[in-house]
Amino acid sequence: MQQLILKYVLRILVLIALLTIIRHMPDYEKNIGQAYDFIYSILRFLLFFITVNLITAMLVMIYRIRKKLAYKYTDNVISGVNNLYYLIVTIGVILMILGFWGIDVGKLLTSLSIAAAAVAIISKEFVSAIISGIIISFTNDIGIDDYVQIGGNKGKILDISLTKVTMLNEDDDIIFIPNDKVYLSEIINYTKREIRKVNIDFEVDLSVFTSVEKLELLLKKSLEDYKQLIEPNSISLNIVEIHKEHLTLKFQFKLKEVNRDVEKLIRKQTARIIVNAIGR
Repeated sequence: MQQLILKYVLRILVLIALLTIIRHMPDYEKNIGQAYDFIYSILRFLLFFITVNLITAMLVMIYRIRKKLAYKYTDNVISGVNNLYYLIVTIGVILMILGFWGIDVGKLLTSLSIAAAAVAIISKEFVSAIISGIIISFTNDIGIDDYVQIGGNKGKILDISLTKVTMLNEDDDIIFIPNDKVYLSEIINYTKREIRKVNIDFEVDLSVFTSVEKLELLLKKSLEDYKQLIEPNSISLNIVEIHKEHLTLKFQFKLKEVNRDVEKLIRKQTARIIVNAIGR
């Protein structure tokens, strides 16, 4: 906490120093000469950058304190504030570069209005992704660590950045989905729905399968290591459909709380037991 306070104090001191220097810059214009625009633009950018950085850090700190959110954790609001911060700083860098040549930004935008419109049309997908990312960040539809299905992709949300959503799918692959596609896609948020019931459907060949009761007992025994995480008396093996040559079965259990990592382990273990049991 002391280190955090020290960082804020240092930023404020630098901010005061920059304000003092910029205020007296016109007095040195003749001595600096051609380098005036370059130096003045950099100083103004540093002032702008530190101000935005300080405001952003304070907003995030206040939010973390109110929500009692540890520093190592993040959520949609913090991601949204950081995305806006990066966008504002990027605009500041562009203005700084224009200032190197003493360009009046207001006049430049007026004279280049047609060109700006053309650029906006060309980069509309990029702009759309940024706007969608900001909207997603400040809504409750999906959040970091939520387990969701977006289009044909299912997995855990790792990050929501300025232009894309990062997802870890069930095969442990990292998937990057543009924000505009996420915003326009149908989304199933399994975490928000608090789905705790797990269903595992499979078929067995009647020529090699003899007893539903034995398989059910075997599957129940396999979950002994997870019994503290599973609702009592929620484990069952049911016959869904009876066909001439095979049965369609459904193995069910209900977790005490949503935990996709545990669910994944149980699914993997159950699949192996079923294959081994049927293959005997």
